[in-house]
Amino acid sequence: MESNLIYQELVLKEYRKSAFYEAAKRLIDVSGAIIGLIILLPVFIAVAIAIKLDSKGPVIFVQKRCGKYGKKFNMYKFRSMTTDAEERLKELKDKNEMSGPVFKIKDDPRVTRVGKFIRKTSIDELPQLINILKGEMSFVGPRPPIDKEVEEYTQYQKQRLLVKPGLTCYWQISGRNNIDFDEWVELDLKYIRERNIILDLKLIYKTFLSYLETKMHAKK
Repeated sequence: MESNLIYQELVLKEYRKSAFYEAAKRLIDVSGAIIGLIILLPVFIAVAIAIKLDSKGPVIFVQKRCGKYGKKFNMYKFRSMTTDAEERLKELKDKNEMSGPVFKIKDDPRVTRVGKFIRKTSIDELPQLINILKGEMSFVGPRPPIDKEVEEYTQYQKQRLLVKPGLTCYWQISGRNNIDFDEWVELDLKYIRERNIILDLKLIYKTFLSYLETKMHAKK
């Protein structure tokens, strides 16, 4: 137990970045989130109407996620599943196609018609601009896990929680569902070790290109 605590303390010292980096990253997050929310307002309205017409339930799905150092916060997404999705999860557990504590399956029966489109194009993630503006998330960082997943993490995997979670990271531009959980963790730790402003901007740019490519495929 003591050795684990010492190890975590050393990791924290290694990964803690300068005040300049943290301030610059926050400036990018705030300015980017404000600009994004203004420009994408028509998209927000259109998606909200589509979700309401497609299925019963709220437009925004709110879920508790674990942020930096495991601190919990409410993460926002456009609702892409039926309202009983959490209850139906038990009957689908044995169909999980992802290794580790994460649950993912292709053609999830809980996903609505509109949900399939907004997931494929990542539009469902746009409300997280609010989380970024609030300082709970960043544009770049490991994706925030749910607490049940974190309970199954090893000490090594918990290093994902050493930094603020993000909207995108290496995982989003490296195959996503084609990557198992162990590889996912390694990509997140690679980001934590290497992170800097230039890398953050590169990942944001590559994510934008990936989004445009996905959107073009979705139209075909």
